[in-house]
Amino acid sequence: MTKTLAILAAGIGNRYGGLKQMDPFGPSGEFIIDYSVYDAIRAGFSKIVFIIRHDIEEEFKATIAKRIGDRIEISYSYQEIDDLPEGFEINPKRSKPWGTVQAVLTCRNLINEPFAVINADDFYGAESYSVLSKYLDSVSVENTNYCMVGFRLNKTLSQHGTVTRGICKSQSDGTLEGLVETSGIGYAGEQICYEDSDGNKKELNEDDLVSMNMWGFGPSIFELFKKDFAGFLQSHSKDLKEEFVIPTSVNNLIGQGEASIKVLSTSSDWFGVTYPQDKDKVTSRISQLVELGEYPDNLWKS
Repeated sequence: MTKTLAILAAGIGNRYGGLKQMDPFGPSGEFIIDYSVYDAIRAGFSKIVFIIRHDIEEEFKATIAKRIGDRIEISYSYQEIDDLPEGFEINPKRSKPWGTVQAVLTCRNLINEPFAVINADDFYGAESYSVLSKYLDSVSVENTNYCMVGFRLNKTLSQHGTVTRGICKSQSDGTLEGLVETSGIGYAGEQICYEDSDGNKKELNEDDLVSMNMWGFGPSIFELFKKDFAGFLQSHSKDLKEEFVIPTSVNNLIGQGEASIKVLSTSSDWFGVTYPQDKDKVTSRISQLVELGEYPDNLWKS
């Protein structure tokens, strides 16, 4: 079955201080995206759609696209602030895109098959792509039974600051009931905690599954996202910073009975870069995987 990987690479990286999606981490200058594409090809994906911005297009095509262009089909879509449904106008002072739902919608004329969505700056591990690919083999064009890959909370934290995670609340069969967006998560000694709205510390289970934006959809999701995004814009089209993200829309669709999400588990370690200080750890982790033989020291040499 034809399967596409859509990579969210239009982010600005405010906390990181630069374009994480085009920062080298591998021993031969590989970006994290390189490893995502490499693992996706091994898992049976046959097409990549890079979701980028026009202002990074030239640099993007000269680096990652040049390296992989003869290995897999590549397409591009562009996330821009003014790409909105008809009838909506934006605040002229707004400077940032509208979040990951808008980003996925930019692919609506490029994807007609089951597809995955990932972040460009997250390392998900080979097994994650394998389990996601296998699930997508069962997804038809009309199907609204989608999926996400859940990662253990303790494998997704930063030692250099707190993070926000969507904690999965699932039924016994692994069907997602909803994602609880939880901010300020970090270590307090050896315990993982967050602060509630009253400033009280609350403990979390290290084995809780969280969403790291690794999704599997059928093309039917585009109409659902389009409708939900329009509903968001009814209230927020004039806002300067408000964004509409995939977990929020997924919660809406589950609540409305319009879609279901299967939570897939993986033994893969997730790691990524939220803060500049995270770079050394990610570089070291990739080096370890290369030394273990899970990846060649130059992904695209052969």
